[in-house]
Amino acid sequence: MKIIGLTGGIGSGKTTVGRMFHDLGVPVYESDKEAKLLMQNSKEIKVGLEALFGNGAFNGEVLNRKFIADRVFADQNLLQKLNALVHPVVRDHFLSWQKDQRFAYVVQEAAIIFENGQCSNYDKIILVTAPREIRIKRVMQRDGSTRQEILDRMKNQWSEQKKRKLSDFVINNVNLKKTRIKVDQIHSAILKD
Repeated sequence: MKIIGLTGGIGSGKTTVGRMFHDLGVPVYESDKEAKLLMQNSKEIKVGLEALFGNGAFNGEVLNRKFIADRVFADQNLLQKLNALVHPVVRDHFLSWQKDQRFAYVVQEAAIIFENGQCSNYDKIILVTAPREIRIKRVMQRDGSTRQEILDRMKNQWSEQKKRKLSDFVINNVNLKKTRIKVDQIHSAILKD
């Protein structure tokens, strides 16, 4: 079974593209979504979060995502420590999930495949791109982030040009009809490979 990485900067539309693969019958693992669940429910991660962020990491039993995000996107060192805590647990969870899948390939949607040096975990990598201003607008509409909050997150991600050089496929996600056509083409190519 092939493992396909699906990545792209914030607001590029990774989840939208992931849904298109899912519609084709491909099992899709959403790393960001699973990471949030694991951060809330994994005892190992909870202990680590409290050690890193203190009592502010949780409001009672609920993960205080805004508190954590405000700190990590302003502090590169803290972001690296958070990633070192969460990513190995997410990786193990993904590998366990993958064993239960019965398709020719699976897609793992993950925002920072390149930044974390995880390229070798994938047979192929799909990069989803979109112009910067469109990405900013999407994120502002999606979760109410300010422009500055989005720019702070963007500066922690590699440029699309740098990611493009290491990707096997690139989807420019501006027009959904064209995006779907490109997904179909990539799907066929992966199945033939």
